[in-house]
Amino acid sequence: MDYKPNYLCDLHSHTTRSDGNDTPKEFLDTAAALGMKVVAITDHDVLPPEKIEVGGLMVDVERYAQKKGMKVLKGIEFSCETEVEDVHLVAFGCDYSSPEILAMNRIIVQSKIDSYRRLTELLTEKGFPIRWEEVLNYNDIPRKPEDVQKKIIFNLMAEKGYTETWSDAKLMIRNTPEYSVKREKPDPLTIIDIVHRAEGIVILAHPYLIDERVKTKALECSRAEYIDRLIKGGLDGIEASYTYDKTTYNGSLTKEEIIEQVRRDYTDKVAIISGGSDYHADYKKSSKKVRNIGECGITPEYFYSNELLSRL
Repeated sequence: MDYKPNYLCDLHSHTTRSDGNDTPKEFLDTAAALGMKVVAITDHDVLPPEKIEVGGLMVDVERYAQKKGMKVLKGIEFSCETEVEDVHLVAFGCDYSSPEILAMNRIIVQSKIDSYRRLTELLTEKGFPIRWEEVLNYNDIPRKPEDVQKKIIFNLMAEKGYTETWSDAKLMIRNTPEYSVKREKPDPLTIIDIVHRAEGIVILAHPYLIDERVKTKALECSRAEYIDRLIKGGLDGIEASYTYDKTTYNGSLTKEEIIEQVRRDYTDKVAIISGGSDYHADYKKSSKKVRNIGECGITPEYFYSNELLSRL
């Protein structure tokens, strides 16, 4: 491969278990070929895989990564806050058999199924036909309804020519009241409590994708005040290095400037300054803005010297 990762530790990636285009095995194989040292599978609102299929056999995912010379973290990216977009908490190190984790996962899954199916119906009614069956079989990968992610709908909108890119589709849905189907998302403070009780840690993903002004039924405040509220609620870390230039970020700062701001503002407030590419194997869908493994992240030295990360 001509591409060389900027970081050998990437704590934010997605697979076909949510809206990525690599299977977990393909993701690990690609990461190993790049020389990655630490990677994470953090699919949206989906319990992480314990085993993957290798040559017709089911193999422990952590052992498979170890044989490839890597450490893999099993995580979940929880979508939180019903009225606010892009409040995502990445959890690591949980006991994923915890009754609270399993109960929360069931609630999230049903809410997703109901709202995403309704969105396809609304789009079809407005002249942008998308069939639910297309969503379930997107990219020729059969999915259960509980495995559907909203980005699959965005991808289909772009591929059908309704928008130029998936991120344009996301903004179209966000900014058009007729398409506003708000699924019930958990309160982030509740997620922090549940994850901590399941012996895990919680990191706020892509903080600058959150609007500068945050408004919910309970409060209205600045993004900085909102993040401080999460920190007071026990947030362990915050993502600094992130592919803002390849997502729906519409602010004026470069991703390098955001890294510096996050480090400056939060190094003394949280235990972890994290980083990740938000890899989805976009190249398989001819995306104009491909996010690569290790494009953003942290160094292995930071990972293994950090008290919380090194325990994972």
